[in-house]
Amino acid sequence: MSVPISQRLPIRRAALCGTAVLVLLLSACSSTRPPAFQREEFAVSDTFSRSFDGNEAQTCEAARRALLSQGYVVTIANADLVNARKNFQPEHDTHVQIEFRVVCSAQRKGSRPTLAFVSALQDRYALKKGSTAASVGVGAIGSLSLPFTSGDDSLVKVASETVTSASFYDRFFKLVASYLVVEAEPVTPPAPPLGLPPPPAAAASAASQPG
Repeated sequence: MSVPISQRLPIRRAALCGTAVLVLLLSACSSTRPPAFQREEFAVSDTFSRSFDGNEAQTCEAARRALLSQGYVVTIANADLVNARKNFQPEHDTHVQIEFRVVCSAQRKGSRPTLAFVSALQDRYALKKGSTAASVGVGAIGSLSLPFTSGDDSLVKVASETVTSASFYDRFFKLVASYLVVEAEPVTPPAPPLGLPPPPAAAASAASQPG
């Protein structure tokens, strides 16, 4: 029994469309994502930095206290650098470590305000069970090598990525601001202009000294 031509055309079109969709899917799967450095925009952003009304030492001290208040273990604490890390275990066989790095840089050396540059690195580890092969002697066959699981489990790093969430850093900067203690700087009176007599208090003090 032959199929009318009017019925053959829709079937052929459907077959062609299905082939085209399959080709597009295969080409999409075979295409590779661009390298990470090509996706780096270097755009002006305040995600990783914030200005504080304090000098370098005061800003980094506030960052150190903020990290300590959240359970981070501080590994480096200088006047312009703070490093700290914290461990998490979201699942029984998954381990996550976040490491903070805070760099404090005054806009003018020894003065304020200060820019705090922050980056957080997240490392993910997975539990890997160790297996060992043992030889067992069997009569006429000889020896068989049988794998068995030992207790030598270890954590293997499976991923490492810099945290880029703006809200994550915003919460940290707000906490740093709450710990910032700005001490008043001593005010030095200006020197009198040349050619003018000293202030009355200074003149009286000089007159009272023996010549």
